[in-house]
Amino acid sequence: MDRLMISVSGVRGTVGSALTPRVAAEFGCAFGTMLGTGAACVLGRDTRTSGPAVRNAVAGGLLACGVNVVDLGVTTTPGTALMTRSLSADGGMVVTASHNPAAYNGIKFLQPTGTGLTAADAGRLRRLWEGGEFALAGAGDQGTESRNDETHARHVEAVCGVCDPAAVAKRGFTVVLDSVNGAGCAVTPMLLERLGCKVVHVNGEPTGRFAHPPEPVAENLTGLCDAVRERKAVVGFAQDADADRLAIVDEAGRFIGEEYTLALAAAFVLRHRKGKLATNLATSRMIDDLAASAGCEVLRAPTGEANVVEAMRREGCIFGGEGGGGVIDPQVVEVRDSLVGIAYVLQYLAETGKRLSELVAEVPAYVMRKTKLPCPAGAADRVTAGARKALAGRPGAKLNDADGLRVDLPEGWVCVRASNTEPILRIIAEAGDGTVVDALIAEVREIAEGAIGECSNE
Repeated sequence: MDRLMISVSGVRGTVGSALTPRVAAEFGCAFGTMLGTGAACVLGRDTRTSGPAVRNAVAGGLLACGVNVVDLGVTTTPGTALMTRSLSADGGMVVTASHNPAAYNGIKFLQPTGTGLTAADAGRLRRLWEGGEFALAGAGDQGTESRNDETHARHVEAVCGVCDPAAVAKRGFTVVLDSVNGAGCAVTPMLLERLGCKVVHVNGEPTGRFAHPPEPVAENLTGLCDAVRERKAVVGFAQDADADRLAIVDEAGRFIGEEYTLALAAAFVLRHRKGKLATNLATSRMIDDLAASAGCEVLRAPTGEANVVEAMRREGCIFGGEGGGGVIDPQVVEVRDSLVGIAYVLQYLAETGKRLSELVAEVPAYVMRKTKLPCPAGAADRVTAGARKALAGRPGAKLNDADGLRVDLPEGWVCVRASNTEPILRIIAEAGDGTVVDALIAEVREIAEGAIGECSNE
């Protein structure tokens, strides 16, 4: 099960096993070969303790191919993306494993616009790495390295440019922030202070020694929930290690679910702007209902922010994101950005004068369950084939195989897909009735366990 994960979301693996300095250097060379001698590449990293070693290996590969490296130090993924575009670089790289556990690290690759690579470019990068035929520069053409420390200030300015800091500041909100000792530790308090908030920062030292698993889901955020209640805060925010994902806790210390991050941000945006939205195939129907009530349309793309952004560009969408806590506003940067989500939720509270729980209650409610299973190589195709066979004949069934398999039924929907970032299989179902959700999850899980067992025994 310990294998390097390579997808449109980048590269991830366990440090010292699937992801070694040699592998990192090779991917630096592969990306450097794509960019070409004399190109400029922005390079940031999160706070993971393995970060310096992986970052140095990546930088070495880029320099060896004659690429000039602009080192940003410890920065968020959206901050690195913003700087890639702002500095007119030819590409960007972020050393991060995002929400993965501490044993992992990884590399995200960025286009000059700051967004992730297209599926086609990600495939080309993989082929270059597998082939190992890199365009190494001669001694006189090696790349150079420089330092830039402007990321946090530029990121805050960009976010404040799409919200109303004065309107939020008038409310003097008390906010609890959990940055999980990750890359959001420095920049997020800067934003909150600019918005006039009183900030209670837990797990706010950028040590990379995560106080809890970095995925911002309910079981990992009990401390944040307690802190919101104790401090009588209006809201609690939780980031993952590279601060591209955001989860929210309401004023009663209740985790409202990471799907609500995108829904609340979308509800705020639709108060001010109208247009098409985009999300992935595994995101809640809440955003569809919100868009429909505003006379707008939601486009669905395969999971992975690069896929969502590609759909946004193609259709001229004003806003988008992913249900795991990812908010994308192209006015700031075309990647998931927890700072945008924070600003929009706070301004939504300020404009309406309502409590967060009241805003949540206005969003059409569904029951969603998510589960995951270890997934050996080759098992995912068997699982989706089995699920297709079992569900295709249901009355009213609509199948979409753009990303694993999603089956929409009159009573709800279920999807099963291999993760882009971990060797796991994800099963997600949603309906208005919890018993329907449980039945869909149980049916697909039984199919999955059988197929995984067959692969494991071969």
